[in-house]
Amino acid sequence: MAMKASLQLRVGTQLTMTPQLQQAIALLQLSTLDLRQEIQQALEANPMLELDEQYGETRVDDAPPDDWNDDIPLELTTDSEWTDTYPDHGSAGSGEGPDFERQASAQSLAGHLTWQLAMTDLSERQRLIAESLIDAVDGTGYLTQSLDDVRDGLRQQGLDGLTTREVEQVLLRLQQFEPTGVFARDLRECLLLQLATLPDTTSLLPQARRLVRQFLEALAADDRRLLKRRLGLDDEALEAVIGLIRSLDPRPASAYVEVSGNYVTPDLLAIHDVHGWRVELNAEALPRLRIQPDYMSLVKRADKSADNQFLKDHLQEARWLMKSLASRNDTLLRVGSEIMARQIDFLEQGEEAMRPLILADIAQAVEMHESTISRVTTQKYIHTPRGVFELKYFFSSHVGGGEGDAHSSTAIRARIRKMVQDEPPRKPLSDSRLVELLEEEGIRVARRTVAKYREAMGIPSSSERKRFR
Repeated sequence: MAMKASLQLRVGTQLTMTPQLQQAIALLQLSTLDLRQEIQQALEANPMLELDEQYGETRVDDAPPDDWNDDIPLELTTDSEWTDTYPDHGSAGSGEGPDFERQASAQSLAGHLTWQLAMTDLSERQRLIAESLIDAVDGTGYLTQSLDDVRDGLRQQGLDGLTTREVEQVLLRLQQFEPTGVFARDLRECLLLQLATLPDTTSLLPQARRLVRQFLEALAADDRRLLKRRLGLDDEALEAVIGLIRSLDPRPASAYVEVSGNYVTPDLLAIHDVHGWRVELNAEALPRLRIQPDYMSLVKRADKSADNQFLKDHLQEARWLMKSLASRNDTLLRVGSEIMARQIDFLEQGEEAMRPLILADIAQAVEMHESTISRVTTQKYIHTPRGVFELKYFFSSHVGGGEGDAHSSTAIRARIRKMVQDEPPRKPLSDSRLVELLEEEGIRVARRTVAKYREAMGIPSSSERKRFR
């Protein structure tokens, strides 16, 4: 990702982003896999760069000739808003904007949704709501927080006067994004969103919509007699309607889960020793770079020849890249360390001890924008004694406790899953009973929330669990 320095003049109050700062922020967004590809391309294009087999880390302090000043700061500030990085999405005069198509194909679900958001006409207030909703989408495309939770979180961040209705209006816009069915709050809504995109001429479409809207439980129970009677269909027509529904995807974003645990190279390591827990960069995640010493020695003082200028330009690009990589590593380590410092209970006890955590908590602690925290934690992974996790995994909404305490939605899901695993086989726990058991532990949560969490984990209702045992 080699970029040449240039002077950019803009009229307005918006921060002017140099190509070098754009490069630093772009590298921050990339997954380890994508960053390896960028580094390989830079190695092939820039003779001043080479793999460093001798030193333990990427070197960024190679001294240039005495008269060579490329104005590289000691530290790069990679903290910025999305609009700082890509001011106009293709401004008049340049004829170019960010490579959205390339980014969409390479990024995760969150990246793909953010890409679509960048091209959607929303106010700044609506965009903040949309970013929070994107953060609340899980790997299969479902919204994991209630609109009230999203509203409350944004109010805490200073979005005064925000109503649930405002959040819902933005949600309706986002539900038009690809993949179709994303941002659904439950299976019924997911299927209805997909049916809404089909042509009106689709055979038996009204009946399919009605079945999903009113009789999804009967379909799950395979109660065809009830379905035929309520929908006024014969056997053949009902079979066609069921076939249409089965052609839909109940996990609309599963295709965007790009990597499995077998292929993830963690960026960070959570390590425990006699001094306690600490977070380190994974030295094996990325190749180490240095300036090629032989070419470095060829750069001549005060030489204006084309060959010498060629070397100077590539030297500058190489040092910018290495500085950008060092800045990325520093930011990633700072954010990862702050996250894990707040989730030590998870490391020691498991996900039932996960603490509530939102982007604003980390942003305030490390003095960065929330958008930067979102970039740093997307497609960045940490290896822990409990497995490899994406950094975004450690964020979850606050759910009220019995005496003012707060519990994370992740911890509550874990408790529900454990309760269901330990329930009497012949007497499965109803959602109401789960609510009572949680309250006994000091966790107050609504029955509909328990039902939502249970369905999101793929756990059938108590009646279905009893029938299958």
